[in-house]
Amino acid sequence: MIVRQLQDAKESARRIVSPDGNWESTRMLLKDDGMGFSFHITTIYKDADFQMHYQNHLESVYCVSGCGEVETLADGKRYPISPGTLYVLNKNDKHVLRAFEEMEMACVFNPPLNGKEVHNAEGAYELEAETV
Repeated sequence: MIVRQLQDAKESARRIVSPDGNWESTRMLLKDDGMGFSFHITTIYKDADFQMHYQNHLESVYCVSGCGEVETLADGKRYPISPGTLYVLNKNDKHVLRAFEEMEMACVFNPPLNGKEVHNAEGAYELEAETV
């Protein structure tokens, strides 16, 4: 059994802050845990507006608090995000995430992240990054 406390993880190397200042992510469950997916609590800072394109991962995102929107770039559709919203990037969707206020998100990645990932120039995570 694996048991972790969010506050403890936030005070460890499991907390990653993006170099661009848009988000921070506490990686609660990672590849080394052997579950086949990773689980993160991610904070998107107020007024963040940035493009991502997870070419190597599928992601599902559940909004715990805050509000914003996600825009799919293939069709320009915008979807509001508020507490209780789930969005799933099931087609490696190129998208823009905008936070109108600080948002706390619960995120699941498949394949699982190793721990130190931050977005590359394409807005993706590399498949084999440094472990925590």
